[in-house]
Amino acid sequence: MIKVEPLRRTFSYNGITLPDPNPQFTTEQVREMYVPTYPELATAAIEGPKPVAGGMEYTFARAVGAKG
Repeated sequence: MIKVEPLRRTFSYNGITLPDPNPQFTTEQVREMYVPTYPELATAAIEGPKPVAGGMEYTFARAVGAKG
């Protein structure tokens, strides 16, 4: 018998691994959930997923822009 299990998701931002708050959330919903703690995520791009140790990792990448 083959056992099928969903892959565990993790999220990475600025070298910090953030847990998946709810596997039912879209990646955009996860980003919105972390915005109060990391306000710069409001404009961050979501990269990935890439496979890592039995799961999939998404990376929040800060938007690059000019100040001024």
